Amino acid sequence: MKNRRTFYRLLAIVTVLFILYALLKSYIIDPGAAGFLSHKTGLKRELNLPVWLNVMYIHVAFACIAMASGLLNFSNRILKKSRKFHRINGYIYLVSVLIVVVTSGYMAPYATGGKITSIGFNAINIVWPLITIRALFLIKKKRMIQHQNWMIRSYAFCFTNLLIHLVASLFHQGFGFVYAASYTIGVYGSIVLLLVIPSVIIRKVNPSKEPIPKETRVSA
Repeated sequence: MKNRRTFYRLLAIVTVLFILYALLKSYIIDPGAAGFLSHKTGLKRELNLPVWLNVMYIHVAFACIAMASGLLNFSNRILKKSRKFHRINGYIYLVSVLIVVVTSGYMAPYATGGKITSIGFNAINIVWPLITIRALFLIKKKRMIQHQNWMIRSYAFCFTNLLIHLVASLFHQGFGFVYAASYTIGVYGSIVLLLVIPSVIIRKVNPSKEPIPKETRVSA
């Protein structure tokens, strides 16, 4: 229980700071995304900047909503106080995830690094909603702990952008790689981290196993 409380507090701090950063960066500091777009060279598709920016604004907004709603639903206090809120908020998270992956799908062909980077983003756009829907099916079967574990896996994807830029910065500034190559490594490196880190967290904070309900067991 102590591990879970500590993990939740750390998660809350990181999430709130990242949401504030994303909102300030995208809507106030650099609303034209000039810094990010400066790295996009040799695009094979013509970028319609006004449309791309509007899609990006939607993408960022719903990514922040997903992060906030997911954080709230990890709170045991809120769950005990109002299961109805937890359920409604869970659907807000699901819808937000779907909007994020749809908008990401639009932006993927224009990704820094070209086609190989786009493939990585499209892989994320397929895996993330599948994991989230898996979590939904598990709670429908009243598999609470398994639902929580799959939600941890799903929520990790909210930090995709953060991980991409951390890995890209490591290779670009630390190892001297060109930015485009560093960004591509960041995308694929983040996929590995997004699959590994949740498994470590689950073992630390939510290792319990629950019995399979009788109605879901397969007869021998």
